[in-house]
Amino acid sequence: MNHEVVEESYAFPPTPGVGSRPSVVSAPPMQTQYNSPSLSRKPLLLTIEAATPNNAPDKATPPGSSHTPNFFTPLGSPIRKAIQLTKLDPQDAWLPITESRNGNAYYAAFHTLCSGIGIQALVLPVAFTILGWTWGIISLTLAFVWQLYTLWLLVKLHESTETGMRYSRYLQLFSSAFGDKMGKIFTLFPIMYLSGGTCVALIVVGGSTMKLFYQIVCGGHGCTANPLTTVEWYLVFTSAAVVLSQLPNLNSIAGVSLIGAVTAIAYCTIMWLVSVTEGRLDGVSYNPIKENDNTAMIFSVLNALGIIAFAFRGHNLTLEIQATMPSTEKNPSHVPMWMGVKVAYTIIALCLFPLAIAGYWAYGHKIPTNGGLLAAIYQYHGRDTSQVVLALTSLFVIINAATSFQIYGMPMFDDMESKYTKRAKKPCPWWLRALFRFMFAYGCFFVAVAIPFLGSLAGLIGGIAVPVTFAYPSFMWLKIKKPKKYSLMWWLNWGLGLWGTILTVLLVAAGIYVVIDTGVEVSFFKPH
Repeated sequence: MNHEVVEESYAFPPTPGVGSRPSVVSAPPMQTQYNSPSLSRKPLLLTIEAATPNNAPDKATPPGSSHTPNFFTPLGSPIRKAIQLTKLDPQDAWLPITESRNGNAYYAAFHTLCSGIGIQALVLPVAFTILGWTWGIISLTLAFVWQLYTLWLLVKLHESTETGMRYSRYLQLFSSAFGDKMGKIFTLFPIMYLSGGTCVALIVVGGSTMKLFYQIVCGGHGCTANPLTTVEWYLVFTSAAVVLSQLPNLNSIAGVSLIGAVTAIAYCTIMWLVSVTEGRLDGVSYNPIKENDNTAMIFSVLNALGIIAFAFRGHNLTLEIQATMPSTEKNPSHVPMWMGVKVAYTIIALCLFPLAIAGYWAYGHKIPTNGGLLAAIYQYHGRDTSQVVLALTSLFVIINAATSFQIYGMPMFDDMESKYTKRAKKPCPWWLRALFRFMFAYGCFFVAVAIPFLGSLAGLIGGIAVPVTFAYPSFMWLKIKKPKKYSLMWWLNWGLGLWGTILTVLLVAAGIYVVIDTGVEVSFFKPH
């Protein structure tokens, strides 16, 4: 795939009757190892963050009949901007991420919340069983601050004060800083894998939870003599996601992202509240779990750190979200974007910290390692918790998975359409756009069914994506902004960049260790 840096001129020269109690329904096979470290306290790591780049622009001017609105931004020169305007890149005006520039701080908050809260957050208490209270809270806090800082860097780097260019996709920004070749080597695979991998994981989680919801509503026995199989539930979920994916661009799914954000907040809140109100389990211990040998202990700690690191996601969607906003000299896009991010991450913190702390307090070392807080509620409180609450929680998870599919799939839709627009020199017709999205969604469904052991390799593959959040933004800041040598920003970004790189190496090594130590059960077309 040949991607070139696409730079855009912008006007910012210088910035769920419940009757009798049904039998206990087993927890859903969450398969969260697709998007989080292994829940067996082995480091299987995968970041959920996704973004794919766009092909190089074409010089052709879009026809007047294009469905895309025209947007104008002044050129960088103070003299030229006073007398001349330039259209955004024609091809970008035809692509899902950048064809609409009507975004605002509210949309930014909706998208950031939807992409920033997910099922992977429910396993945070598992990390505390290894790290304990003190180091667990310290690590969670440091990771939150670290990723928030790199997010700020990306927001500021979206617009170049020197060149007057906007970088609307992660690969574009990285390639601008380090060149096309380096961009393809270091970022192309991680961001494409994360986008597709996240959508595969969402199909697994969404389909499995649909099956669970059906069992709860039907009293645990099923409403029909022949209930749907797991694969068929995957297909139902995928079909629902395909329908939603017909919305044309990133701005048009702002309402979908809002629904996704609200449902994520809802199920997170329900879970930690149920854990607290039901009280601590008998015999709970808060002593950190120790392994028999030093090597196993090291990788156990790495797994815990990985769980915490991957509770935060969505960084490679940041540039794409910001790209949906207009930008002028007096109103640069980074202002409303950062405002939306601050609101979103305040809410994210109010979800993640209670999940980790309340979950660990309630279950301690008894927290299920496969499924985290959701599995704990079904395992320990399935009989004494209202089935309405359980069904409602499952329903929220399903809705959140379906809505999150849209924002994580959008970069892939953008990439597929860019190939057509580059060759045809015109926007994708509606039927081709629908076909692309149909192909992508059912392609993800095929992977979820055909390669159910993909999660066993998540640590090995997903570790490669860690620097996208924790290292690359710092290195890009050093390369593009060139802070004064030995200044605070120079030391800070070098330190974070190097520590992010070291963490990546350790997590990839841990992934290799787990594959060798536990092995991989290869079974095609046999999902659990």
